Amino acid sequence: MELKFQHDVPEGRLPCSNFRTDTPQGRAMTLGTELAFIRENRRWLGAGFLLTLFSSFGQTFFIGLFGNDLRRDFGLTAGGFGAIYMVATLLSAASLPWLGRTLDLISGWKVTAFTIPALALACLLIGTVQGIVGLTIALFMLRLFGQGMMTEIAFTEVGRWFEANRGHAMAIITPGFQIGNAVLPVVAVWLAALVGWRDVWLASALLLAIVAWPMLVGLLRVERAPVTTMAPQPQSHRAKDWTRAEVLRDPVLYILLAGTLAPPFIGTTIFFHQGYLVELRGYDPLVFASAFPVMAVTTVFFGFVCGYLVDRFGALRILPFFLLPLALASIAGGLVTPAWGIYLFMLLLGVSNGFTQTLLGALWPEVYGTANLGGIRAITVSAMVFATALGPGISGALIDRGIDLPVQMIWMGIWCLAACAVLTSAASRIRKRKAA
Repeated sequence: MELKFQHDVPEGRLPCSNFRTDTPQGRAMTLGTELAFIRENRRWLGAGFLLTLFSSFGQTFFIGLFGNDLRRDFGLTAGGFGAIYMVATLLSAASLPWLGRTLDLISGWKVTAFTIPALALACLLIGTVQGIVGLTIALFMLRLFGQGMMTEIAFTEVGRWFEANRGHAMAIITPGFQIGNAVLPVVAVWLAALVGWRDVWLASALLLAIVAWPMLVGLLRVERAPVTTMAPQPQSHRAKDWTRAEVLRDPVLYILLAGTLAPPFIGTTIFFHQGYLVELRGYDPLVFASAFPVMAVTTVFFGFVCGYLVDRFGALRILPFFLLPLALASIAGGLVTPAWGIYLFMLLLGVSNGFTQTLLGALWPEVYGTANLGGIRAITVSAMVFATALGPGISGALIDRGIDLPVQMIWMGIWCLAACAVLTSAASRIRKRKAA
């Protein structure tokens, strides 16, 4: 049975219900409605979840697990490896706007059908490569098809499918990132100790080819119309449909990017140099890997908190505050030297990630509409990938010059605090523009 939007729902009431959401009965009905939402949309929510999960093989946290092995086998310093990673990621950022545009031209399942085999090939390459040029190509493909396109497909398709409940939908699919964060580091470190780090990458390629590819292509072949069992967003949470050219000429875009690029820059930098940080402070190698589940659980919880807040108030009202947990995480990571400081850092980073992933999934459709969302999100994801390229390269060069990572983390926290003021101004400008 097709489920239609409920457009005439009084504020504070549930669709098709006499209960208010501010009573115990209303809250119970809200839970029932959310479960119905998940049940009716499990195919598409499941596809988004799996896309974010399998993007892990191109994410910095996973590549960074093998940083010491790669530097040793290829004779690289922290700065040298960071420079190669920066070049590979910059190339992927430059390619992504053109490749991501395909989501506005052909079906999402067709884009997925060539993205996953390309990511599997990248895993195969990094597991067998012997030279610097081959390593750079493998890293380029990992970043483009893993972090870039898998994330791009997930957020673009879900952003289009779920107009009224975009915040809820984003909060449901983004735990895929966290499951990867929680499970893969421990498994990879354990498996690498048994069979060697290169065989871990070969196993990853096999997993993508025989599990991820058939599952995701099968799920995405059925298109979804934007229908829902839950109340729609207020009209103020919607935007007119901008073209990609209009977005590129909009100065507000660059103000937003000044703040929203802080999480990928900082997270990538720290995860990429996790081996260096472990050696610097004399931690056991498993200390950092075992802290990932702390971050994962916290991220999932606060992702749902943010999803509720976005659907209730809109992404713009949350925007000025979402960097505060990241500021605290960066400063704590820089100042707290005992091993328990890693767990504190990961806890605060989880709060930040929960808000960041859900908020940014909903922000761009709210600001620029959905008609050209593939091309627009390709711009923002490309900027994100660009930030992840700069982080390891800049920080690696600073490390080689004697400025250690903890000192850099304190300055990253200061950046986040300054960005909060910038985002407050940007949100105000966007609200005035929409009102006009």
